[in-house]
Amino acid sequence: MKHRLLIVVCFLLAPGLLPALVVNPAPNVPWLDANGKVQGMGAFKGQPVILVVAPSPQDRTFRAQVGQLQQMYERYAANKVIFLVAFTQAQGRIRSNIPFVLAADGPRTSFEYKTGDRFGIAFIGRDGNLDYVTNKVIPAQRAFDIVGASFVTQEKLRRP
Repeated sequence: MKHRLLIVVCFLLAPGLLPALVVNPAPNVPWLDANGKVQGMGAFKGQPVILVVAPSPQDRTFRAQVGQLQQMYERYAANKVIFLVAFTQAQGRIRSNIPFVLAADGPRTSFEYKTGDRFGIAFIGRDGNLDYVTNKVIPAQRAFDIVGASFVTQEKLRRP
C-alpha cells in the first residue's frame, strides 16, 4: 500500500509528466462589439482566432493578407474562425467579405503580441493557446492548416 501511494505522489509531483493544456496563453486583448461595448478574449472561448495587426487598412501587406484569407473564407467560417484586426496608426474601412472584429486598442495589441508597429498575424487556438505569430503574409492554405493543427482540434480527430 505504501509503495502505491509513493508511486502516485511521485507521478503527480514530477514536472513535465502532467499535460499542460495551454502552453503559451494568448494575451487578453479588448475588442469592440457591434454596440461599441468593450469585450475580452474570453468571449471567443472555444473558437479559433486569427489576429491581424497593421498600421492601417490601406497598408499593402495587410491588403495582401486579407486577399489570401478571402480565398478560403468559407472554410474558415465553417470552422467558426473569428477574425480580429488591430490598427496601430489609422482606422478605416476594410474592403473584404470577411467580417473583422476591431481591437479596442491597436497599439496595445501590437505590443502584447510583439508584432511592432508594422504588419503581424497571430493564430490563437480554440484552447486560448497562442499557436503562431509572424510578420509575414501567410498563404490561405497555410493559415487553414495552422488553425486545424491546434491541440483541441487534433484531440477531437483522434480515435478512442
